[in-house]
Amino acid sequence: MIIMPVKEGENIEKALKKFKRKYERTGVLKELRRRQYFTKPSIAKREQMQRAIYVEHTYRLEE
Repeated sequence: MIIMPVKEGENIEKALKKFKRKYERTGVLKELRRRQYFTKPSIAKREQMQRAIYVEHTYRLEE
């Protein structure tokens, strides 16, 4: 549960922007999307390996 203290006389748009920023940092939405479907551990490991190879390849091309 996210608690946002709002100061007296604070603009509602500013408070809403602070809330959205704090909500984004908690990673709730990211975790929710990740849990919407099940990924087998072998497929997750394969995707992680492919991502690492891609990043490594990109760094080598920059040099």
